[in-house]
Amino acid sequence: MSATVVPAPVPAHLRRRRVRSWLRGIAIAVVTLVFALPLVWMFAAAFKTNVQVTDPSVGLWFSPTLENFRNIVEAGQILRSMGNSLLVGVVSTVLSAVIAVPAAWAVGRFDMHRTGSLILVARIVPAISLLVPWYYLFAQMGLVGSYTVLILSQMFVSVPLIMWIMISFFAGLPVELEEAARTDGLSAFGAFWRIALPLAAPGTATASLLAFVFSWNNFMFALIFADDRTQTVPVTLFNFISYASTDWGGLMAAATLITVPVVLAAVLGQKYLVAGLTSGATKG
Repeated sequence: MSATVVPAPVPAHLRRRRVRSWLRGIAIAVVTLVFALPLVWMFAAAFKTNVQVTDPSVGLWFSPTLENFRNIVEAGQILRSMGNSLLVGVVSTVLSAVIAVPAAWAVGRFDMHRTGSLILVARIVPAISLLVPWYYLFAQMGLVGSYTVLILSQMFVSVPLIMWIMISFFAGLPVELEEAARTDGLSAFGAFWRIALPLAAPGTATASLLAFVFSWNNFMFALIFADDRTQTVPVTLFNFISYASTDWGGLMAAATLITVPVVLAAVLGQKYLVAGLTSGATKG
């Protein structure tokens, strides 16, 4: 007669760990579903007619059409707006990085805490409170409706954003590396250019990507300062909504088109984004 083998009870701490793992997985799935559903609906609606978009009985099973994309491309405004957004986003981000990265190095390396606090104040000042004086100033200079005013207004947000992110990166770099470079004959700027800047490349990529995404999505500045020639994509999307009706199919098609560059930038820069965020979370 063989003896019955009784399985050993699972320790309490392992059961708690397993429950926490299941709860964490469920929470992640719920959050992912909440954020993904609007994007899935937008992408599906881009291939529907206006009647199908407003019909709740039409779900994800329908006959897709490319008419919405054909109409907005033939109109020409969406492609011109995407070009404007790309131009403003790239130029403002590059200029902001050129200004903010060396400034962040100086603040982080020389413990300029008051300057860092002023940068934080610049980040929390509502940009809308500056629109009226800005508009008056730029109108007097004849810049309203130009790319220059859009780039400058974006830099007001991008420079403090990049600088605030990069301060922690430079403060966390070992100062001994720069001191060794200075001993070998490099100047302070030479040590920054050849030692500190390459080490902070992940942080620079992270901050620049976030600044570009903000510029691409910004609506308020473009609505006030742009004209028909310099109009960016958020304003173009707004024009699909009128008092009498809304072109839902065209709106969703345009939203899908302008979402693609941001998603591609995030996917292609994911390695630098993750590395930048994780390295910025530790110091020393």
